[in-house]
Amino acid sequence: MSCLFYKPTVLVVDDAPFNLQFISWLLREYCHVQIASSGAQALQLVERAIPDLIVLDVLMPEMDGHEVCRRLKLNSATRAVPVLFLSSNAHDQDVCLGLELGASDYLSKPVNPPVLIAKVKAQLRLKATFDMLHSRNMALDQEMVENKRQLQDAQDVTFLALTALASVRDNETGNHLRRTQHYVRALAEELSPVPRFAKELTAQNIELLFKSAPLHDIGKVGIADHILCKPGSLEPTELKIMRDHARLGYQVLVHSEEMLGGAAPFLRIAKEIALCHHEKWDGSGYPNGLMGEAIPISARIMAVADVYDAIVSRRVYKSEMSHATAAEIIYDGAGRHFDPDVVIAFRVQETEFRRIAQEFSDFSPATVSCYPAPA
Repeated sequence: MSCLFYKPTVLVVDDAPFNLQFISWLLREYCHVQIASSGAQALQLVERAIPDLIVLDVLMPEMDGHEVCRRLKLNSATRAVPVLFLSSNAHDQDVCLGLELGASDYLSKPVNPPVLIAKVKAQLRLKATFDMLHSRNMALDQEMVENKRQLQDAQDVTFLALTALASVRDNETGNHLRRTQHYVRALAEELSPVPRFAKELTAQNIELLFKSAPLHDIGKVGIADHILCKPGSLEPTELKIMRDHARLGYQVLVHSEEMLGGAAPFLRIAKEIALCHHEKWDGSGYPNGLMGEAIPISARIMAVADVYDAIVSRRVYKSEMSHATAAEIIYDGAGRHFDPDVVIAFRVQETEFRRIAQEFSDFSPATVSCYPAPA
């Protein structure tokens, strides 16, 4: 047990001075020995410095060894310290009680020196192994935390880069993207307790939905300016090209995954909303004519958020409309354009929508988007 750099500390607790001296003499070669003549003194010493092992007499006045052990095991700081009981009354019932309290082993009095030394050495070896494993586990936990932080940072950088790309063709103040982020979060949090949505709308997925929301129109980077910025109504051929931004957005995100080295689960929701947020509950939307719950819930939430913001915001082709008008249009679209449950969530969160629209409002007419009216 001896070590060139470290000797463990053993606390010996006994109310008999002779026992303290004798046991200290037996163990001096293998460890640093501290002594305490009472349970109360032992607890005071442990509070100042935690030993590697405690050799503890059971039969002591005022506070016996069982009570000392009970208090040690109730304290998270000392719970792992092994306790080796000493007793001149080592009956089976007494031994069982000590082990139930958390003692590691039992020795009978009078002390048998070779047995005492062997058991102390064995317990110290176990304690050293435990400490080593605990340190390794803590290091691994810290490494996992750091790796998770680095992964999160990489994901956030990816979202920021893609959002910057999406903003290239967004001539608004950028508040449109911020508003839709907060709209979708409000809807998702309202829907998350509903059993049919609970599995998908976890806290982690809601955060991903919040980060993904600005990417819903990322496909517009591939639409020509003369179509994207046309102030009037689009011709049928132009409208067809414009609607292709949903597929283009999806393809941009798939390409981003490929550049990252393969499928990136954190971009799943971004791909869903880019491709499907123009789908309609009754199947009349685009690009794939999906119907009902075939439309991902992320896209169904995004649809309400995007339409609401398009109505209450000023654009080059229209003036802003009131919250009441937007709300009526969304109510009227329940079961046709929108998932009825998402519309119910919107009803509950109307005040929050109004607050978000005011907090992130656009003030300058020069910043109004050149996007054509939503088709």
